[in-house]
Amino acid sequence: MNSSIHATAIIGPEAVLEEGVSVGPYSVIEDDVTIGAGTMIGPHVHIFSGTRIGSGCRIHTGAVLGGEPQDLKFSGEKTCLYIGDRTVIREYVTLNRGTKASGRTVVGSDNLIMAYVHAGHDCHIGSHVVIANSVQFGGHCEVGDYAVIGGLAGIHQFVRIGRYSMVGGIARASLDVPPFVMAGGHGSFRYEGLNAIGLKRRGFSSGTITLIRDVYRIIFQSGLLLGKALEKVKAECPPEPEVLEILDFFASGTHGRKFLRPFNT
Repeated sequence: MNSSIHATAIIGPEAVLEEGVSVGPYSVIEDDVTIGAGTMIGPHVHIFSGTRIGSGCRIHTGAVLGGEPQDLKFSGEKTCLYIGDRTVIREYVTLNRGTKASGRTVVGSDNLIMAYVHAGHDCHIGSHVVIANSVQFGGHCEVGDYAVIGGLAGIHQFVRIGRYSMVGGIARASLDVPPFVMAGGHGSFRYEGLNAIGLKRRGFSSGTITLIRDVYRIIFQSGLLLGKALEKVKAECPPEPEVLEILDFFASGTHGRKFLRPFNT
């Protein structure tokens, strides 16, 4: 597997490109960058110092990876952007590196990040995630594995999106999205039911899907305050991994969390 570097590309002498990396015309790869085996870098890509890219990735035209955080508190500290293996980054995506708050922005493996997506500083995006065109993340967002985010959605800083959830297109995501659900809405961001089709496609059994649905019926439809609803879940639902994951999601967080509400409230 031979490397292929276009004559117009600029590669820093201290950048590390593993076997089989290809770099297209007019791309810039700065020092202190590592790119894994077999990764393809398209034309006019800029990869800044502190970026670590795994193997088998595909970085398309005009992407800007590891640029300085757009944060007034950033004072030039050394931070990183980490991207896992086999992730596809389409045209003009911008992923900023971290700040001293966490030191890193992280994108996992096997993701599809479509054109014009922006992820701000200190975001943590899991693996097997699909992010459609022009989604914009503020800083410190978290996205769990197998989440799907529709095009043109805006994700407010510090918002968490749980595993196997789906956020609709053009949504204004200002609230945390628990695992396994669908959420959407521009004027009022809200819970829109269980992501049942997505869960079936990922191999969840009908019994597990029913259990998850029962948990969310208690949380969203029992009329109880959140704390009381979670106590009822603990008392009445078996401690299966999915139930514990939902409970942990609601219990965790330190930034004055506000969670989704059902569509009819």
